[in-house]
Amino acid sequence: MTATLPPLLLIGGGKMGAAMLAGWRERGISQVVVIDPGPDAAALAADNITVIPSIAALDPGFAPRAVILAVKPQVAPDVIPGLARFAGTALFVSIMAGKTIAFLAGHLGPAAAIVRAMPNTPAAIRQGITVACAAGTVTPDQHALAQTLLGAVGAVEFVTGESLLDAVTAVSGGGPAYVFLLTELLETAAIEQGIPPDLARRLARQTVIGSASLLAAGDDPPATLRRAVTSPKGTTERALAVLMDHDAWPAAMSRAIDAATARSRELGETG
Repeated sequence: MTATLPPLLLIGGGKMGAAMLAGWRERGISQVVVIDPGPDAAALAADNITVIPSIAALDPGFAPRAVILAVKPQVAPDVIPGLARFAGTALFVSIMAGKTIAFLAGHLGPAAAIVRAMPNTPAAIRQGITVACAAGTVTPDQHALAQTLLGAVGAVEFVTGESLLDAVTAVSGGGPAYVFLLTELLETAAIEQGIPPDLARRLARQTVIGSASLLAAGDDPPATLRRAVTSPKGTTERALAVLMDHDAWPAAMSRAIDAATARSRELGETG
């Protein structure tokens, strides 16, 4: 495959880092160095992909065009200072929850070209969505590179207001977990009604998968699709009356998103 991506340095080979790496491989990579001390990280090594345990083991001559920060935000203060030597030449793309552009610039220097981004786990099957915000130091070419790197795992949207990324983290970053919880609860409720467990599992999974596919197949708002399923005085209307009783479900979702947004801000304030 012809290489379409420049040399890259990936810090962190966990689930999201590995998903992005797989997407880049499909685009064509020239050279990627992955820094991850974990025992499972060695499995990421392949043609044009080198895995090393620490920044200290990095070849002094390696000059990445982009450094992708895919580590947990709690370890950021220990990892980022060692990367400052690339600030004059490389684009930094951070997918760390809560860590602001100002935080990163504080460790890398004010001239560092930084894109802060929040992808989500469907990136593993190239169906993710990432929202990103670029610092004023990012050049047009670097912006295009960030678009390419993030777009390898799904849709990409750029915003100018960085503060939106805390809410994005709560909505789309955590959103898959909320969908999985709904699937889990549907399965449990089906079993409680006497449906055999294997059938309950298939019913719950395919209902969520099919509904998402129906949503993706057109431009109808979710509310329109919901109303189409809800016959007057029917079974679905009765169920929704329970879920919406005293605004229970909408209020719970709003509180959940608010709590996750607040936690994202807290992560940005530590370290």
